[in-house]
Amino acid sequence: MSQTPLQAAQALANGDLILLPTETVYGLGADASNAEAVAAIFAAKGRPKFNPLISHVADVDAAAKIGELGPLGLALADVFWPGPFTLITPILDTRSVCDLARAGLDSVAIRVPAHPVAREVLAAFGGPVVAPSANRSGRPSPTTFTDAVEETGFAVSAAVDGGPCQVGLESTVVSVLGGRVALLRPGAITRSEIEAVVGPIEEGAEGHRSPGRLTLHYAPDAPVRIEADAARDGEILLGFGPEAGEPRWSLSPSGDLHEAAANLFRLLREADRTRPTGIAVSPIPTTGLGEAINDRLRRAAGFVG
Repeated sequence: MSQTPLQAAQALANGDLILLPTETVYGLGADASNAEAVAAIFAAKGRPKFNPLISHVADVDAAAKIGELGPLGLALADVFWPGPFTLITPILDTRSVCDLARAGLDSVAIRVPAHPVAREVLAAFGGPVVAPSANRSGRPSPTTFTDAVEETGFAVSAAVDGGPCQVGLESTVVSVLGGRVALLRPGAITRSEIEAVVGPIEEGAEGHRSPGRLTLHYAPDAPVRIEADAARDGEILLGFGPEAGEPRWSLSPSGDLHEAAANLFRLLREADRTRPTGIAVSPIPTTGLGEAINDRLRRAAGFVG
């Protein structure tokens, strides 16, 4: 049963965990300043404690209080916030985002989400909320309320139903440390969109500062095989484009990358429930949003992207 945003904000204030809808995926949320609550997230997810968490805030002003955005960060925030975009900046307020939430780093990951329900919760709570994807560590991220409850609903005292997630992939993560812009995790905001704002960007050499960079991540129980032309015996093929596999399991029959991104985690989970010998995935273009989709697929298959 879903609770209201006000009830979720009160649960956060009480030091409890919540299920929070965002435009990317459902998050398992806690007060970013409360180390005990943050520890409860790690326990619920079984997540390695060296992996930092993203602090979600209501607006740019709130972001500027916890992280040093600088000219580059402000330029990017002006274009991409609110939205599926995370900035890694030097930490300013270590009381608002505890050491455990930052994995002991001198940087902080910040996002202003666009989902109206998430924004209502954040406004009512009044502080940063860490909210990693609400799956158990390593599994596909939940993009529906039902899947979020199934994964980590046991650990929360409030869960807010915001409908299916429209983006379906975790946020793009960009670092503005040291006066340079580096892409640490591809996402719905593409490389070309970022470069249109700040010029050429670097590959991130400091991936440990970003969530979602473990070698095996987003993985169902069944082994995942990528770049597949057809299913082998016992496999399910997640197709892409016309005539690729069964329509039921198609990421996008028309070959639309946005549709494929929105369907990716849901279909990985649904296919896994049928207990196949494996899950094969058709080749996905690597341009635009395809960069992020292929990153998630390589990690689901056990490769470093």
